[in-house]
Amino acid sequence: MKNTKYFLFGLSALCICMIGLTTIDGSFLNPVRDAVGYVLVPIQKGVNAVGGALYNEVAEFGMLKEALADNERLKAQIDELVEENTRLRAETFELERLRELYELDKQYMQYNKIGARIIAKDTGNWFSVFRIDKGSDDGIKKDMNVIADGGLVGIVTDVGINYATVRSIIDDSSQVSAMAQQSGDTCMVLGDLKLFKEGRLALSYMEKDDDIKDGDMIVTSNISGKFLPGILIGYATEVAVDYEDNLTKTGYVIPAAQFDRLQEVLVITDLKDAGPELYE
Repeated sequence: MKNTKYFLFGLSALCICMIGLTTIDGSFLNPVRDAVGYVLVPIQKGVNAVGGALYNEVAEFGMLKEALADNERLKAQIDELVEENTRLRAETFELERLRELYELDKQYMQYNKIGARIIAKDTGNWFSVFRIDKGSDDGIKKDMNVIADGGLVGIVTDVGINYATVRSIIDDSSQVSAMAQQSGDTCMVLGDLKLFKEGRLALSYMEKDDDIKDGDMIVTSNISGKFLPGILIGYATEVAVDYEDNLTKTGYVIPAAQFDRLQEVLVITDLKDAGPELYE
């Protein structure tokens, strides 16, 4: 490195001397100037080439650094935009769900209600048993009915200060006294998690002559001990006479609520004022 530095210094000094000689007037120096030209011009071209290459490399390196910095800024902006888009989509979906709850609230104007958010659920794909973020401090009590997605979801079974547990109508232990809205004939909707894999619940306790048929709206009955009357449960399907005894009917109910995507619910704060029911 030291020798190279001295060599470059000497070469630079030689070039300066040669340039100085070429500037002196006098014909006697013409041979010298010509000789210097032969020597100096190639050196200048070489120096210019090296200098130009170095300059281009430095410029390209600066441009590369600037491009990398711009790339990082763009990535940060993209991350911010993705985050903002995700937040806006979540808010849009939440707004749509709240609009559905508002429409459901208007369907049952005769009942007082309070909104709640689901904060935990039992294991499995469906909301058979879940917990909400409202409790006794919010006026929640045991046996209050819970609705969402256009229909009955379940009933409050346990209440804490700031939470409550809800057992849904699809749970194996659930039995809801119901009736066909069109005819008023009574029936029972029985929870069954295995059956609900097919999106259905059992419809039972119907007499052969009861006017309950496919497509009928099945709602909570007036004789229910815990469920308020007139709340939509779902729609009857595959209703048929039991050929074993030829006295009763059985069928299925397609629930109105979507038990795989519940997030917000309405708790009806009115309690059914009736005696205990045999099946609930």
